[in-house]
Amino acid sequence: MARDSATGCGCGCEAFTKTMAGRREPQTGPPGSAAPVRPEPRMLTIGPANNARGRGATTNAVASTSLSHPDVEPVRHSSPGTTGEPSEDAVDHGDAAPSRLEAARQPPERTGGAGPALLTANPYPIRPPRPVDTLAVWGDPGTLLRRPRYVIEQARDPATIAAYRRLRRAVFVDEQGMFDDGPAGDLDEADDDPRTITLVVRDLDGPGGGEVIGGVRLGPTPAWSGDDIGWWHGGRLAVAAHARGRYAGVGGALVRAACAHAEAAGALRFDATIQPSRERFFGRLGWMTVGPTTVRGTPHVLMRWPIDRVAMLAATTKAPLGALLGALRPGGAGFVGDDGAPVPGTGLVAACDAILPTMVDRDPFWAGWCGVLVNLNDLAAMGAKPLGVLDAVAGPTVSRVSRVLAGLRAAADGFGVPILGGHTQLGMPSALAVTAIGHTETPIRSGAGLPGHAVTVTADLTGRWRPGYTGRQWDSTSGRRTAELRAMLSLTGRHRPVAAKDVSMAGLVGTLGMLAESSGCAAELEVAAVPRPAGVAAGDWLTCFPGFAMVTADVESRQMPGSSPAVSARCGRLLSGSGVSLLWPDGLRTPVLSGHVTGMGTA
Repeated sequence: MARDSATGCGCGCEAFTKTMAGRREPQTGPPGSAAPVRPEPRMLTIGPANNARGRGATTNAVASTSLSHPDVEPVRHSSPGTTGEPSEDAVDHGDAAPSRLEAARQPPERTGGAGPALLTANPYPIRPPRPVDTLAVWGDPGTLLRRPRYVIEQARDPATIAAYRRLRRAVFVDEQGMFDDGPAGDLDEADDDPRTITLVVRDLDGPGGGEVIGGVRLGPTPAWSGDDIGWWHGGRLAVAAHARGRYAGVGGALVRAACAHAEAAGALRFDATIQPSRERFFGRLGWMTVGPTTVRGTPHVLMRWPIDRVAMLAATTKAPLGALLGALRPGGAGFVGDDGAPVPGTGLVAACDAILPTMVDRDPFWAGWCGVLVNLNDLAAMGAKPLGVLDAVAGPTVSRVSRVLAGLRAAADGFGVPILGGHTQLGMPSALAVTAIGHTETPIRSGAGLPGHAVTVTADLTGRWRPGYTGRQWDSTSGRRTAELRAMLSLTGRHRPVAAKDVSMAGLVGTLGMLAESSGCAAELEVAAVPRPAGVAAGDWLTCFPGFAMVTADVESRQMPGSSPAVSARCGRLLSGSGVSLLWPDGLRTPVLSGHVTGMGTA
């Protein structure tokens, strides 16, 4: 099939959030002089930040804001989990280009050797720019007055950790008498775990000047001796007695910082044992009561912070599909919600996926590779052998489109699948859609599972995070040989489980939820049994695009074959009902998806 191409003019309007770096020089005259001083020229430059958060991005957005005013003191931010120091982007870097004023002060060789500088230097010293509360600049000066006079930061040096432990001893041993007055005090095995994180509150303007006045610790739970599976525990929340009245809200700020830190570290379950008198306080902060427990013989309450990472991902990527596609019944009876659609009477299966335009802009080659990858995964989930792919690609420039096509060619060569044809459009906003054609006489359905079927996860654990997509996209396929890639693609077709679905952008848990939904079932996933690359956080792995991964359901007696580069493990079960729950080593189940994922119903 030939490739169709066209050129044309088009306008793509994309909104980028740009934060700007500006510099304001002092406008003061000589002491005692009433004559105004002419302001010096000011420049606003928008360009790549030295520490841009958008790793791999091709946009020219600056990653932070630095506004200065000579009469405003710098703000120490007190957001949970931050240090209050200016970010790297908000300070002058030694290798930054000199300003026009600085260039005027340099000898001729610094200004190109063209004789004297054209700008007259200001003879008065220039104060370096200092960060200012942006809201105050925009007309809300009250924020400067309302800012707390403390900062929350992670304790990284032995002196700070020792100060936090002395504070704990003063509260839990001396004040409350919960622990014996011995050398160990309230110390336990969590303090010896190198994964334990300590957050502390420092006083900014009290008599101590930087004194540690509060703290909390958090980390993987001591109740599980294996590697970090996303089950975290917080505790030893303490605030110095003299600071409780002076600094209102310190305890709540510490709790919120601990929750944010745990979620950022990939936790999917975050527990704490609370004294009964503090249950209402934690409840007001959003914590849920699990039940009574004891600590050293003293009654406590087990509470949990609700982490909605899985639910939010499913809501943003899959929830609208039912209303959008319900009338179409894509795939036909028995195949609604499947990754591909059988072509009636032919033995052919077609799959089609579009790649996010922002991804095409950021990483055109990777977008082209993934356009082939995700479609071949769709065919593999249905047990179909790939025959070829077609693509439709658009871009504003020849360079952009050529890089997308290079990724498509590399993936097609890597998987040993021909590109049959497609369509190319220039002078348009970036876009990419790929269709794959495969063959099988008996497609495997995702909606054929039944309550009681065992759930198996098969995933390729080699590789690494794609640069610029850490925690979101795992690249295991670009380094594989063709024989290995073909072996993984054929695995489901050779084993032929009752139901199968490849893991998509909804993540592993969301994909299991879609398989369960199309099967008219609920599902539970045993977190500790899920195959996962070493050193990858559970929260990231269960919600990312893993490159190659399959979720299958089958009778208990049939195991996935082990003759594949991918790793398989039994780690769940289909149940009666709807939704998905995570099963933890202590036997507790935490619901993460309630009801249907897509709303498309059963197959």
